[in-house]
Amino acid sequence: MGVTIEELVALHPRLYHMAADGSWPSIARHGLLSTSALLDLFEVPTDVRLALETQRRPESILLRHRIHGEAWVRDQKPLTDAGLLAALASTGLTPTDWYQLLNRRVFFWLTHERLLRMLNAAPYRDRPHTVLVIETKELLNDLLNNVTLSPLNSGATRPFPWPRGPQTFQPLATYPYETLRRRRRAQNVVVELAVEHAVENISKYVLEIRRMRISNTLELHNPAPLSSDI
Repeated sequence: MGVTIEELVALHPRLYHMAADGSWPSIARHGLLSTSALLDLFEVPTDVRLALETQRRPESILLRHRIHGEAWVRDQKPLTDAGLLAALASTGLTPTDWYQLLNRRVFFWLTHERLLRMLNAAPYRDRPHTVLVIETKELLNDLLNNVTLSPLNSGATRPFPWPRGPQTFQPLATYPYETLRRRRRAQNVVVELAVEHAVENISKYVLEIRRMRISNTLELHNPAPLSSDI
């Protein structure tokens, strides 16, 4: 039972995060924030916040703040309430519970293949995105206590609503790595890595900042000062 940092890094030396186009200066300044942490920072009113954290977001939402400027809360198009009701049927959780679980985390793909799959998904393929390439080992060494792993795409119920629940998110020490390894190829044993709340010092872990559309890299940057035009 469980997987070590060394085992995980050997398979996945890089992590990938897809963010809104042009968002790097804000991310560098404030950290890579979960939806809940972003709503904290932008002082979103309680009624608006409740809707954003507890309901499906069919479209991305632009936040504005007098000091912090603008930031996007990403849509949840790959999820449906009907799919979540089926996926959560045996857990006692509701779709609202699941949205709250997701909104408290920052998510990373562990393979370039899954990153490209998301970039090529119908809702996202027609526009560019900022992609952060992260050094897995450094992030795990610093944030291990806040990291969980998932064997599925927790933010999607299409094309099939795979069962999920609180046990979907497991720390490295209890992740069912060996059990899953017997049924899956190595690259698919872990599908997602999530960090609770935020990765505040994200610049420490970023190796590359890519502006991508589908599989095409439009621009490539190393971490740069906040004044840099990404």
